[in-house]
Amino acid sequence: MGDIYEQSRAFQPTVHRILDANLDRAREGLRIIEEWCRFGLNSEGLTNECKQLRQALAVWHTPEIRAARNTAGDPGTELTHPQEKERSSIGQLLQVNLCRVEEALRVLEEYGKLHHAKMGEACKQMRYRVYLLETNLMAYQRRQRLRDSTLYLITSPSDRLLTVVEAALQGGLTLVQYRSKTADDLVRLEEAQKLRSLCDRYGALLIVNDRVDIALAVDADGVHLGQQDIPIGLARQLLGPQRLIGRSTTNPEEMQRAIAEGADYIGVGPVYATPTKADKAAAGLEYVRYAAEKASVPWFAIGGIDLENLNQVLDAGATRISVVRAVMQAEQPTLTTQYFLSQLTRMQTMRSLHP
Repeated sequence: MGDIYEQSRAFQPTVHRILDANLDRAREGLRIIEEWCRFGLNSEGLTNECKQLRQALAVWHTPEIRAARNTAGDPGTELTHPQEKERSSIGQLLQVNLCRVEEALRVLEEYGKLHHAKMGEACKQMRYRVYLLETNLMAYQRRQRLRDSTLYLITSPSDRLLTVVEAALQGGLTLVQYRSKTADDLVRLEEAQKLRSLCDRYGALLIVNDRVDIALAVDADGVHLGQQDIPIGLARQLLGPQRLIGRSTTNPEEMQRAIAEGADYIGVGPVYATPTKADKAAAGLEYVRYAAEKASVPWFAIGGIDLENLNQVLDAGATRISVVRAVMQAEQPTLTTQYFLSQLTRMQTMRSLHP
C-alpha cells in the first residue's frame, strides 16, 4: 500500500502538468467560441454559457497546478499539423474549437480523478454541457443565417449546375436548395457533396430537397419537405435539433399546420403558375399577403417569380423569395442574383423607414 502511495506522489507533478495544459486548452477554446457568440451571433444566452463554463474551469486552475507548468521543456509546443494553419469558414473554426474543448474536458475528467475526488465528476458534467452548447450553437447559427437570407436559389437539373450556383454565390447568394427529382441516387449524392463544398467556401447554407438521407450523408444544413413528404416530427428525429427543416405550403391551413409542427421556415406559393410545380394551381398574391400578416417563421414566396414580376410580389408583402429558372437559366447568374438581392434590400429598407 505504501509503494502505491509513493508512486502516486512521484507522478503528481506530471499529473499537474497534464491538468494545467488541458485547463488552458479548454479555457482558450471556450473563449474563442464565446467571442463569436457575443460579437458574431449577438446571443446573450450562448455567450453567458461559455462564460460560466470558463469560470467553472478556472476554479480548478489552482496555483498548485499552474506551478507545474514547464513550457520550455514541453515537446508538444513544437508539434503542429497543416490543418491547424488554416480555417475555411466560421463553421469550421467553431467546430475545431468545440472538439478541442471536448477532448480537453475528457482528459481533465480522467486525470482529475487523481488530483481531487470531485474534479473528475465536475469535468464530466461540463463536457455534457459543451455537447449541448455545440448543438445549440450550430442550431442558432443556422437559424440566424436563414433569417438573414432573402434570396433562396432552388436548383434544377443542368449540365452547368455547379457553374451557375457558384456564379450566384459570387453575387451574394447565401441559401441554396439542391433539388433533383429524376437523377440516380449516386448522381444526387455526388452533386450534393460538390454543392456542400461550394456553399462552405462561400459561407452559404445548403438545404436538400425531400431526401433526409442525402442531407445527412453530405452534412447539409437541413432539408425541405413537400406536403406529401415525411412528417416534420420524423424528420426532426432523424436530423436532430441543429438542422433546418422547411415545408412547402399552398394555403393558410397548410401554413399554420407546418408552423405548429415545428418548421423552421416555409415556402409560400406557387405565386404564379410554374412548370416546376405543374400539378399545383397558382396560390396567387393573396396568399403572399396572408403570409406577410400571419406567418410567425421566415417564409419565402415561391413559384414563377422573375425579374418582370418581382415588384408585384414585393408590393404584396414578401421580404424573401425563392427562384429557380430566373437564376438557373439566366445568361448572367451573378448579375441576376445581385439584382434580386438589391431589390429585396431596397424593399426591406423602405419598410424599416415606413413600417
